[in-house]
Amino acid sequence: MTDFERLLGALIDGRVDLVLIGGFAGALHGASRVTYDLDVVYSRSPENLLRLERALAPFEPYLRGAPRGLPFRLDAPTLRAGLNFTLITTIGELDLLGEVVGGGGYADLLPHTIEFVAFGRTCRCVDLPMLVHLKRAAGRPKDLEAISELEALLEDEQESGS
Repeated sequence: MTDFERLLGALIDGRVDLVLIGGFAGALHGASRVTYDLDVVYSRSPENLLRLERALAPFEPYLRGAPRGLPFRLDAPTLRAGLNFTLITTIGELDLLGEVVGGGGYADLLPHTIEFVAFGRTCRCVDLPMLVHLKRAAGRPKDLEAISELEALLEDEQESGS
C-alpha cells in the first residue's frame, strides 16, 4: 500500500519540480476512485534530476515488475537517459513521467495546473479539464471508466463558478 503522505512529502520537501496527474490528482479534485500509485510528471532539468535522486534515495526505488537483482539505480544519469519510470519504493508505488500522452512534459502542463494543499504541503496538480483530457488520451479502460465522474465534477465546478 502506498503511503501517499510520505511519498509526496519526500518529493515536495526535496523541492522536486513536478505536476500531479492520475488517480491521486483526481482525488484532490474530489473523485472517489481508489488509486494505488502516485503519478507525477517531473521537470527534466539537470537540477531537478538531482533533487529527484536525493528525495527518493532513502526509499530504495526499483523498477516495478522487474526481477530483484537486476542492476538498477535511480540517479540523475539514469533519469537523464530514460524518460518514464514505473517504480516501487519502500513506501509505495510511483510513476515518474518525463512526458505523458496528450499532455507533453512538465513545462507543457504547467499552464494547466492549480495549487492544492495535500497533507499540509502545497503541490501543483493538473486542473480538471486537463485531467479529463489526459485520461481520454491514455485510453486505458480504467481511465475511460474514471472520465464520467471527473466530467461530473467538472460540470459542478463550472456551475459553481470555481
